[in-house]
Amino acid sequence: RNTRHNLGFMVIDALLEEFEGALKTSVRAKAQKAKVHFKKEDVVLCKPLTYMNLSGEAVLRLSQEFKLHAEDILVICDDIQVALGRIKFKAKGSAGGHNGLASIIQCLKTSEFPRLRIGIAACPRPPDLSAYVLSEFSAQERKVMQGSLRSAKDAVLCWLEEGTETAMNKFNRVRETDNG
Repeated sequence: RNTRHNLGFMVIDALLEEFEGALKTSVRAKAQKAKVHFKKEDVVLCKPLTYMNLSGEAVLRLSQEFKLHAEDILVICDDIQVALGRIKFKAKGSAGGHNGLASIIQCLKTSEFPRLRIGIAACPRPPDLSAYVLSEFSAQERKVMQGSLRSAKDAVLCWLEEGTETAMNKFNRVRETDNG
């Protein structure tokens, strides 16, 4: 579905299209995953099949399967504290109230992993946060998010090639086309 909480999945879909990859379901990993190649490197794209607040289970299983260190895992998620359509990298940090990030931190036993946060805040904190994050974007918001999804895909490609610090420097600054 095209809900605010599925933004990470939408970015994965854009990357799959870019890499001409296809997801395969792994019951053991509790995720759909695709192994693709980027500049002679293997990259694993995944969508956890768990509820958002249990996504750490899938991330942990995939990190074990592919022998990944936390700093090699980029988590892509929505963020109510970031303006609608804005994208921001963080090298590490707390969950910031995001239950999916809290689950990942708990399962990996560290908060030292990069994340790409995509803003969904169209208004100050809504009264029913759960209903808001599970709602679909309005037509006007979808227009903003189309550009954001392209930028997020480009940001992931930059992260893969140049690392977290460079991606932060390139994508965290507010651009004239940003709404926040």
